[in-house]
Amino acid sequence: MVRVSKKTVRSRAAPKFAKVGPSELLTLLDFVRYAVSRFVEAKLAFAHGTTDPVSEAAFLIGEALHLNPDQFEGFAHARVAAAEGKTILDLIHQRVTTRKPAAYLVNKIYMRGLPFYVDERVIVPRSFIGELLESHFGADSEAGSLIDDPTAVERVLDLCTGSGCLAVLAAYHFPNAAVDAVDISKGALEVATRNVSEHGLDDRISLYRGDLFAPLGGNKYDLIITNPPYVDAEGMAALPPECRAEPKLAFDGGPDGLDVVRRILREAPDYLTPDGGLICEIGRGRDLVDEAFPELPLLWLDTEDSEGEVFWISAADLG
Repeated sequence: MVRVSKKTVRSRAAPKFAKVGPSELLTLLDFVRYAVSRFVEAKLAFAHGTTDPVSEAAFLIGEALHLNPDQFEGFAHARVAAAEGKTILDLIHQRVTTRKPAAYLVNKIYMRGLPFYVDERVIVPRSFIGELLESHFGADSEAGSLIDDPTAVERVLDLCTGSGCLAVLAAYHFPNAAVDAVDISKGALEVATRNVSEHGLDDRISLYRGDLFAPLGGNKYDLIITNPPYVDAEGMAALPPECRAEPKLAFDGGPDGLDVVRRILREAPDYLTPDGGLICEIGRGRDLVDEAFPELPLLWLDTEDSEGEVFWISAADLG
């Protein structure tokens, strides 16, 4: 899920700010303003579910107060208790001094409005595929449907599942499908197991440890979704501290970023049904992919925040 170069926003420097106590800040908005000032001062990078210091501050403070993101606005002018204020200030201090992603500090991230547990064993989810499942898979899809009837999908595969978030979203979107999810990391699968269980999907999502398709035998799928490692060597060398706190295995795509993608495109035809297809996130590697696979009629998909960072290809065109 590396959305580093495209989603990372670096804030400009600001004057040094003196430390404050919770008694000097009254409302949620007071704490947001203070957090934003600290984040800008520290030149933090934002690439983990939030894209700017304001949304990151609101996320951290909301989680500290056990508020769903949809509830934040309604409580924005509410006063914060002293004990709560200390908790918030501690989180702000940790974010600035450790440079860890905010999601690790509160062990939570939201995708398409759903909460997921995360920790340092997995990359913080921020894939565009979740949005594409809603916008491109269904007869009423305004952007044009890749699979008209989600209820007809019987088997879905999520490669490089990490925290399992895309597998969970796929299970919700394709209500009749059995979902297999694969990752090579034991720790990642432990996190995925927790998320699958917390969403009550143990009977529909099966988790496998292994290298891409290796643990799947002769299974065939109507849909393969994957957000593989795709950061190239130059990108790996330039990762901000926040991303260096995440598992390197989830980022490193080899010298040009396409090592894993090449393997997926080569092996996927053996695991797709005749009417199936593959959707793959590649970040800003579109030119490299098009150059490497000129014979493939890849369909590049856009989302609200991206252009051509995910491609689709049908089994017929791939095979």
